[in-house]
Amino acid sequence: MTKDNREILSYKFLLFKSGDERIFQEIFKANYNRIVGFCNQFIFDLDMSRNIAQESFLKLWLNRKKVQTENGIHSFLYTAARTQCLDYLRHEKVKSNFEKREMILSQNILKSYDFDNIEFSELEEAVNRAIENLPERCRMVFIKSRYEGKKNREIADELGIAIKSVETNITRALKFLRKSLAEFLSILIALLCSL
Repeated sequence: MTKDNREILSYKFLLFKSGDERIFQEIFKANYNRIVGFCNQFIFDLDMSRNIAQESFLKLWLNRKKVQTENGIHSFLYTAARTQCLDYLRHEKVKSNFEKREMILSQNILKSYDFDNIEFSELEEAVNRAIENLPERCRMVFIKSRYEGKKNREIADELGIAIKSVETNITRALKFLRKSLAEFLSILIALLCSL
């Protein structure tokens, strides 16, 4: 990144902190889909993921003066989304024991994320790498489901496969991603403990 680009980012960050709505809209547009995708990997409800993402951005706006750095914006958004996902999962756990094991696993993974202590870019790279390492069909189905928000029937029709195949690929992708990201976090935790 050039010095001019860094200066522009710093200037925009200062404008954001001072309440510039136009800069906030830029931040929203650049990050909204990522936050929705992050939430949807754990709560499996696209509408609720969108609600949580919007709530995270509202909290960011209301607490913008507390954000200390440009990278702090990402940390704040993901931490707010993580907290709300955990609250949602706890509520769902009380409401029903349906998919109890999956919810507990999602809670444990979410609790292990500490966006203040890890570089956001490292986590994002790990997620992107894990998605890229999925088998092609599995990756296509996962992206269409979790990032494009398509329903299983739409994906099946678009790819010319059975709905059962869509469900199997999503389950396979989630297991693979959880395993890949858990390994990333274990290595990171071991490195932090050795410092």
